[in-house]
Amino acid sequence: QVQLVESGGGLAQAGESLRLSCAASGIRFSFYAMAWHRQAPGKQRELVARVTRGGTTHHADSVKDRITISRDNAKNIVYLQMNSLKPEDTAVYYCHASYIGYEYWGQGTQVTVSS
Repeated sequence: QVQLVESGGGLAQAGESLRLSCAASGIRFSFYAMAWHRQAPGKQRELVARVTRGGTTHHADSVKDRITISRDNAKNIVYLQMNSLKPEDTAVYYCHASYIGYEYWGQGTQVTVSS
């Protein structure tokens, strides 16, 4: 059974930092590209950052100076380090795994940033 379990969300004030984690099980983690998406109230889900199986990263332009994705293949975890948080970062953050036609989503973790 595939599971992607996000953690690390919560309340933060503008300017603070949070680190999200996504622990994967039931998949051969190192084979998968991993990503974080987010969905704010009333908005479509959007890609925040992605890391390939080889470690190449891509970050959305809106976050690339503040948010960093990384992965630990030994622990089957993908991280999202978020610094200098802004109220517009408020959203549910979802972990996503993909590999040649297979894809899985986590249930999401809420991040709320107050001004």
